[in-house]
Amino acid sequence: MTTEPSKEALFKQHFISVVTDLRQNGIKDPEAMALIGGLDVELSDALKQKSWVAVKQSMTPAIYDELLASFQKRGNEYHKDGRTKLAYAIQLLSVSLVAFTQRNDADIAAGEKLVDQLIDRAATTYRQHRPKH
Repeated sequence: MTTEPSKEALFKQHFISVVTDLRQNGIKDPEAMALIGGLDVELSDALKQKSWVAVKQSMTPAIYDELLASFQKRGNEYHKDGRTKLAYAIQLLSVSLVAFTQRNDADIAAGEKLVDQLIDRAATTYRQHRPKH
């Protein structure tokens, strides 16, 4: 009898895959980085926080659930519409969000820190280069 992997084990596999892709490909794609930065800025500003890390730390369980559901819906829509880089950006913020709840795993905690630094760096770059109104 084989046992099915736990949700945590499945997430860890997915998280490692996303982080690996980010390190090998994502950071080399200026458009993807701009989209990641733009999403971070949009959420940080809407929740009156200075960074993605601050957004996650200030989040209530209700906001977490709402944001995760929104990410899933929007990510699927963007993927179906062929907007793969925007779907990629949402996926990255999604896995970072879920990783926040899985910090008891040392590998996920280390990966989350790396991902969050990259997301916030992308936001800083986005803020520096976005058009002023």
